[in-house]
Amino acid sequence: MTALCRDCLLRDESLPAACPRCGGRRLLRHPDLARLAIAHVDCDAFFASVEKRDRPELRARPVIVGGGRRGVVSACCYLARIRGVRSAMPMFKALALCPDAEVIRPDLARYSAVSRQIRALMEALTPLVQPLSIDEAVLDLSGTEALHKAPPAAVLAGFALRVEKEIGVTVSVGLAANRLLAKLAVERDKPRGFAVIGAGEAAAVLAPEPVGVLPGVGPVQVRRLQALGFLTLGQLQGLSPRDAAQRLGEEGPRLVARARGEDDRPVRPGREARSVSAETTFDQDLSDSAALEAPLWRMCEKLARRLKAQDLAAGGVVLKLKTAGFAIRSRHARLAAPSRLPDTLFAAVRPLLAREADGTAFRLIGIGAQPLLPGAQADQGDLVDPEAPRRAARWAAVEALRARFGDKAVMRGRSLRR
Repeated sequence: MTALCRDCLLRDESLPAACPRCGGRRLLRHPDLARLAIAHVDCDAFFASVEKRDRPELRARPVIVGGGRRGVVSACCYLARIRGVRSAMPMFKALALCPDAEVIRPDLARYSAVSRQIRALMEALTPLVQPLSIDEAVLDLSGTEALHKAPPAAVLAGFALRVEKEIGVTVSVGLAANRLLAKLAVERDKPRGFAVIGAGEAAAVLAPEPVGVLPGVGPVQVRRLQALGFLTLGQLQGLSPRDAAQRLGEEGPRLVARARGEDDRPVRPGREARSVSAETTFDQDLSDSAALEAPLWRMCEKLARRLKAQDLAAGGVVLKLKTAGFAIRSRHARLAAPSRLPDTLFAAVRPLLAREADGTAFRLIGIGAQPLLPGAQADQGDLVDPEAPRRAARWAAVEALRARFGDKAVMRGRSLRR
């Protein structure tokens, strides 16, 4: 099989411009189509798609999912993207670009329910499903052809049709020889896309791409690479491991390998937690240290809950501040021992805030856990801090009271500070 109709799933060695069975033109052609088994599935404009599904009158209108005018865009449909709106964009900028957009507050419970439905369909294809976020996952369909009586490409095309018909949202699929190539493939053909990258063509396909196309290569690293003369992945591909280490540092050889499309990460069932954090945007800018501590404490409590829910612990904390001019400040501190107690998190992040509260007006504050460690390591207590288990027990009791009587049943005084 080197060709597949994505509309009726007809498989053939060669198909004309239109499918002879259904007349469809969404034809997939690739010499490795029958052999590739690693897939990256990404829901198209997921939050906005769920909103449009549930409110058909919005189908032809641009939709932005996000907070108030001082918040940011959580997601937007493709009609809004055509106008320049992007995720994480300040809401006032998004509305300036797209003033006729329908703005909808996020409903994470509803989106999570839809995500679970899609996940169930994935797990019917293979047990090797690794969720990456609420709207994307990577799958390994190696060895499933006998079960499904079809190669992975055909199984995935059928899955995409089923999601669209039964759940009412669309997905895009990247099929490749490894996880990195599958991720890059899915970004090449959205929405309702299906792109394929074989191992043999990976280096040639990636060579003309800018260095920033690689996942994890952010703006700071892009500028650093550009300053060294590396603008495209092809320019990185020619470096030897020794040259890569000398010119790019310890991570240089790995970066060069990824520029060639090499990736040996397996697909591991269960969530791969990349970060856990909590943040809030203020109704009015705040500059006073005491005024900033109240929302920071609430974010510490929220982060503690999220760490517990994912059975993780923080090995350190990251303070995030966004100024009135949208400049980001990020500061990090290690913890003496892994923890997921709000008191411990707050004690570590508070000195970081004190140093940054220099009169600058801030519009957002947040705290993240970095690095993430197994939850079993949290708050075990030692000679330096023997009281950690007792504090953990007290926090568990507070959470139990709140679960029964509401979040305001037990509150710290600092959370009331204006």
